Amino acid sequence: MEGADPVNKKLAAALSGGAVLVLALSGCSSDKGSNDKLDAWAKQVCDAVQPQAKKVEAANTAIQKETSDNSTPEEVQKTDAQAFQDMSDAYKAIGAAVQKAGAPDVDNGEKKQTNAVKELDQISASYASLKTQVDKLDTKDQAKFADGLKDIATSLDKLSKSGNDALKTLEEGDVGKAMAKQESCKTASASAPATAG
Repeated sequence: MEGADPVNKKLAAALSGGAVLVLALSGCSSDKGSNDKLDAWAKQVCDAVQPQAKKVEAANTAIQKETSDNSTPEEVQKTDAQAFQDMSDAYKAIGAAVQKAGAPDVDNGEKKQTNAVKELDQISASYASLKTQVDKLDTKDQAKFADGLKDIATSLDKLSKSGNDALKTLEEGDVGKAMAKQESCKTASASAPATAG
């Protein structure tokens, strides 16, 4: 079992990067200026994001726990597959929430919304494909399993580094300020693991 341990840790590290994507959806700067229409939009999105952010955080925690225990390949496979499924569902739901909220009341709001939804759907699809990869791993062969996990960790690492540009664009300026005022976005942000930068 020793052989897979560093790989598990690598997987856990890559995963904690994945959680950052959801946090892109909770603004941090606040402003006194008010736009009722935009505030209403932000509230609708933040309220929908909060439970999904919790789901992603729980999935991350499950994987971190699994990798710190001396788990069997079967246990790691089962936990990881479920976690990736949960993450996929969460990003899909956030995309649906942004879609349902409509375009924010800012310049290029419609384009920003469309791009963010597209990106969230892509992230959801990426996690779904990672689940499929985990499901196919050979748990009977320790070396093969470790190699498979290594590939998944690499994909995860790429996923956590890329992708949330459209989300950042969606949240620039007034949208971010409106989201920062929402209690549910503050909560989503506070409950997530702190990351440098």
